[in-house]
Amino acid sequence: GNEKKKFKGDKFPCCPSRVLHLRQIPSDVTEAEVISLGIPFGRVTNLLVLKGKSQAFLEMASEEAAVTMVNYYSLAIPYLRSQPVYIQFSNHKELKTDNLPSQARAQAALQAVNAVQSGSLAAASALPGETVPLPSQGPVLRIIVENVFYPVTLETLYQIFSKFGSVLKIIIFTRTNQFQALLQYADAMNAYHAKMALDGQSIYTGCCTLRIDFSKLTDLKVKYNNEKSRDFTRHDLPSGNGQPPLEPPIAGPFGKKPSFLVINMQVRSLSPPGVVNSQVVTTSAASGHRTIPSDTGAPRNSVVLVSNLNPQAITLHGLFILFGVYGNVHRVKIMFKKRENALVQMADTTQAHLAISYLNGQRLYGRVLHATLSKYQTVQLPSEGQQHHGLTKDYSNSPLHRFKKPGSRNFQNIYPPSATLHLSNIPPSVTVDDLKNLFANKGSTVKAFRFFERDCRMALIQLGSVEEALHALIELHNHDFGENHHLRVSFSKSTI
Repeated sequence: GNEKKKFKGDKFPCCPSRVLHLRQIPSDVTEAEVISLGIPFGRVTNLLVLKGKSQAFLEMASEEAAVTMVNYYSLAIPYLRSQPVYIQFSNHKELKTDNLPSQARAQAALQAVNAVQSGSLAAASALPGETVPLPSQGPVLRIIVENVFYPVTLETLYQIFSKFGSVLKIIIFTRTNQFQALLQYADAMNAYHAKMALDGQSIYTGCCTLRIDFSKLTDLKVKYNNEKSRDFTRHDLPSGNGQPPLEPPIAGPFGKKPSFLVINMQVRSLSPPGVVNSQVVTTSAASGHRTIPSDTGAPRNSVVLVSNLNPQAITLHGLFILFGVYGNVHRVKIMFKKRENALVQMADTTQAHLAISYLNGQRLYGRVLHATLSKYQTVQLPSEGQQHHGLTKDYSNSPLHRFKKPGSRNFQNIYPPSATLHLSNIPPSVTVDDLKNLFANKGSTVKAFRFFERDCRMALIQLGSVEEALHALIELHNHDFGENHHLRVSFSKSTI
């Protein structure tokens, strides 16, 4: 009764706080599992679990860690024991649980986690309650990906698992028709937290489910750095196919902020674009993709609200091309009264989350672009005869969609915005100088350029900044060279 009164006001949080309110937690959840939700974002300093109300309160060491956690889980609903958990800020600025009953287990769990994180394993094992099992396994995880629909690459795994610590090596392979991987951390504790967080979760909503166990191996032997294996401590290793050594993967949104190539990530302690249960899959004829209906109660929305745009520079076509890097854009609408705001409707919610993950926070035409899910479920086209000032357009049947074909290689070449662009479909008559001048005429500073040795229809061009690359991609994707050659422009993971 005291607990109920004490936290009655948490229904309507007003502003950021380092105390977080968790709703809809399973009745059989452990304190350690609740704590695990906060571990990737910083130190957890206090905990209160109200199992009778299916609620909990988690206090982080700093408000910044709490804000990062809420922002991440707003796009990536976390799961505890296969049940979605919803997180918001509490009205309380700190948790005062000294006089509350049933706090012994929570405090023991907190002490054990803190002891483990500081390396004091002996102290942790001596704590009562045994709420946090200590890892006796090594630093290598064996990963099986089930229900694969969207391609899973080595870079995908790196961006997901590096959130939990330094990833040293990855080997991917297929066995008994299953996608599998071995992944080695620098420390066994990192492997433990990653397994606790990610086992049973899905990389993309409704598919690519992770099954994780500890491997008996203690050290992986990697001979080549290529798309099948990578030793991140040895950038001098050959690729095994006569190509120069590969560059280490670019730090994705997980390196800067929780988001990414993992769409709608729903992880137990970090939970794609991270990491959901297998659900019925239907096919969307318009997009050529599968769309996964939700049974979690979370909104299934494919409309992105884009704000803080430069109204003097942005166009419907520009938004279509830019967001089209991360999915098939169906409709775009620029607001008539607030032209710095726009709505972009993607083919499905997975693509919407992916676009948000990569484009939110990027500088575009001198402003920092903000992207989030809209409250609208669809972009309405103007009625016949209704004046719309050319601010709404339907792109559902555009020939410029990059992801019309299921299984297309374009799915494997989705990367965050970078200063280096990948060019393809270049006609043989076009020279290095022609391409440099083309980009320079659009205001780009060309830092470096290189044709592919084995295929001169493709090249890499490095510009002065990521913002320049965004502008150039918008301006020059589908540029007509004549003779049925249209330039294809995308972001590259490589540098020159």
